[in-house]
Amino acid sequence: QRHPKQKGLKKLQLRALQKSYNSFMTIKFGTDGIRGPVESKITPEVCLRIGHAAGIVLKEMGWETVLIGKDTRVSGYMLESALQAGFIAAGVNVRLLGPLPTPGVAYLTKSLRNQFGLVISASHNDYLDNGIKLFSGSGEKISREAEKKIEKLLAGELKPVPTAQLGKARRFDESGDRYIEFCKSTVPDEVSFESLRIVLDCANGACYKVSPSILEELGAEVISLGASPDGYNINHECGSTSPEKAQEEVIKQRADFGIALDGDGDRVVLIDNKGNILDGDDIMYILAYANPNRTGPWSGIVGTTMSNLGFEDGIKKLGYKFKRADVGDKHVSQMLQKEGWLLGGEPSGHIICRDLVSTGDGTIAALKVISSLLMLEKEPADILRNYTKMPQININVDVQNKDILSDASIQQSIKEIESDLTVGRVLVRPSGTENKIRVMVESDDEPTAKKYAEDIAKMFIS
Repeated sequence: QRHPKQKGLKKLQLRALQKSYNSFMTIKFGTDGIRGPVESKITPEVCLRIGHAAGIVLKEMGWETVLIGKDTRVSGYMLESALQAGFIAAGVNVRLLGPLPTPGVAYLTKSLRNQFGLVISASHNDYLDNGIKLFSGSGEKISREAEKKIEKLLAGELKPVPTAQLGKARRFDESGDRYIEFCKSTVPDEVSFESLRIVLDCANGACYKVSPSILEELGAEVISLGASPDGYNINHECGSTSPEKAQEEVIKQRADFGIALDGDGDRVVLIDNKGNILDGDDIMYILAYANPNRTGPWSGIVGTTMSNLGFEDGIKKLGYKFKRADVGDKHVSQMLQKEGWLLGGEPSGHIICRDLVSTGDGTIAALKVISSLLMLEKEPADILRNYTKMPQININVDVQNKDILSDASIQQSIKEIESDLTVGRVLVRPSGTENKIRVMVESDDEPTAKKYAEDIAKMFIS
């Protein structure tokens, strides 16, 4: 018979195991991988288990090697080591790429073949967060079915394969150079950047080395901002989410263009020589306008539920079909594949040029827009005056529990506001990556859109 103290210890151990099990069961893939605070969600233990579970699932799918890239967050090295251990325990070989943009990892998974890719990044979030993005051997985000299998294994036993079958790890030092050469190859031979002065904001993130090199090797004069990462300043008052510094520098330096990327390089915002900020809708409109073809793979364009109604109208007037996907470049990519189309994206700056790349790539999108404008010999304003955006108000509300959105009274109030709009629409959704409710109201009257957006936002403020 056990001593009472032993029984008490056993109960404590069981409670600890249950708590640990419950915590792993809450780890789910969102709209862009798994993301959250390093101190409470994306911990080393969680990453060890993600590596092990992902290794088992993806090895079953025929891939024996994982490429691991990361952005510049201080937590990246810690989490990289944990993921590496998990993959090796699952019998998967690891190739460490170092800091590299998310689309660079996607490109290499496709280029090197028979491998899958993982990026340690929380994209446009600050340094307190981190996350995991997984790419299949085709360079696209893994399927939802694969994500569900990984989620199911997270709380299971972490048992290494036999020692003789453990994976091996080594560094792959050519990753940056290969991505640079690929990006340069997407610019047509007849296009020269040699007369251009470009302000480039790398958000103190994963693009801080490769993107300036790409533009410089293409012949442009580059004025770099946000290219001195210290592990803590990623996305801090810079990059695509805060393009004001790049905007000021374009005007000050009399630059031809400004390019503002986000922390992992899959988003972009452009600035013209007058200091006008061009979002994802503007970027896609320019690319659609510049394309002479309106048939087959170029017959349609994919936006999202956040795409402006004016943009949709403008795209249709150019002769394209238009469809909306759910928010997230993964959903845009899936719809592009389903329709067989080549161009899609989000107002936030995720732009997928499937004729060149398999996922959102801020640098590639910027190169393609600038190349298109040079070949057309037009300024962005010359093209963008052909469509008119509808006033759109966006408010992000911090919440403790995103399930509040399902409250029946809140849903009814939102429907009543939407029915009051003569022209426009309302979109209220939970963030897929943060504890926020995102409120968007479009109306042909901006004060009306602002009032209704604020009224809805107040419903979530306790």
